[in-house]
Amino acid sequence: MAYDKAFAALSDPTRRKVFELVSARPRSVARIAGELPISQPAVSHHLKVLREAGLVIAEPKGASNIYRIDPQGLAAIRTWLDRTWEAALDAFQAEFSIEKEEK
Repeated sequence: MAYDKAFAALSDPTRRKVFELVSARPRSVARIAGELPISQPAVSHHLKVLREAGLVIAEPKGASNIYRIDPQGLAAIRTWLDRTWEAALDAFQAEFSIEKEEK
């Protein structure tokens, strides 16, 4: 399932923070490292995991890469969440209908 890697990648709190920074606006590794208490190699590692999970993409710019959110990767998560939410609402509606009939 496409979203499994994404959720696994986001399970790490530091990686989530890296993802949140990139989701706010595209950034380089150096910019991200400047905003977190971790080294540039650590940021690069987290970005690699996020990239392999389909959550971010890298765009070469000069001597560095600029990382941004990958809309296709997020679409897989959104699809799963939408399906899960619909199922939960359907179950709630069914339960509410049963209780209403019993009264």
